[in-house]
Amino acid sequence: MPVYLLDKELIFPPPEDANEEGIVAVGGDLRPERLLLAYQNGIFPWPARGYPLLWFSPDPRFALVPTQAHVSRSLRKVIRRGELEVTADTAFSEVIAACATAPRPHQQGTWITRELRDGYLGLHRLGYAHSIEARRDGKLVGGLYGVALGKTFAGESMFASEPEASKVAFTTLLAHLAAWGFRIVDCQVYTEHLARFGATMRPRERFLADWRAAVDEPSKMAPWELTMSPEESLAALLQSEV
Repeated sequence: MPVYLLDKELIFPPPEDANEEGIVAVGGDLRPERLLLAYQNGIFPWPARGYPLLWFSPDPRFALVPTQAHVSRSLRKVIRRGELEVTADTAFSEVIAACATAPRPHQQGTWITRELRDGYLGLHRLGYAHSIEARRDGKLVGGLYGVALGKTFAGESMFASEPEASKVAFTTLLAHLAAWGFRIVDCQVYTEHLARFGATMRPRERFLADWRAAVDEPSKMAPWELTMSPEESLAALLQSEV
C-alpha cells in the first residue's frame, strides 16, 4: 500500500490507511498545529535516523484504561515508603530533555530530536502537552510527558535516574486520569513495563473507535494540579481494582 507524502498543508490520511508497518504518512513538520491534528486522529510521530519523518497508527495498538490499571506489589511497597513527591507541569522542558538522553536497551541515540522537542514544547505552551515529575528532596529523579486531548492521554516517553521513579510518577498520573474521567491511555507499542500496569494490545479498529469517542470531549488544559500524593493515588487505584 502506498504511503501518503505530507507537504505544508495541514492534513493526514485516515489512520486506517496505514501500511503493514503502521506507517500512515511521511514528511511534513513537527509544528504544534500538525502534532495536534495527528493526535486528534490517533496518529503519532516517530522520527528515525536516516528516514523522512514517519507518522504511525500501528495495528494492533497498545493501550490502557486508567480505571483498570494494576500496580505490582513491589511498586506498592516503594510508593508506601512515601519518599518521592510527584507534581505536574512544573518542569516540562527538563523532563523532555531527560527523556531524550535516557539510555534505552537495544537502541542507539534517541528519536526525541530537537525539532520534536520544540514541537512538544509548543504543545505544552498551548496547554495540551503535560509533564509529570518525580522528585526526591526537590531533585528531579524521574518522570514522563505526553499529550492530553479530550479524555485521552498519549504517553510519549519516561525517564528515571533512580529505580522506580518513573513508575511512581505514572501511578500517580493514572489515579488522577481516572478521577478526571479519562477513558484511554495510548501506550503506542508493547513494552513489558507498561504491560505490568495492565496495558493490552487491541486491534486498530477498536482502538480508534475508543479514541474517537473520547478525544472530542472537553480537554483539561495545562497546568495540571495533582491533588493526590503517590500514596493516595495508589489507594485510589487499589480501590478501583476491588
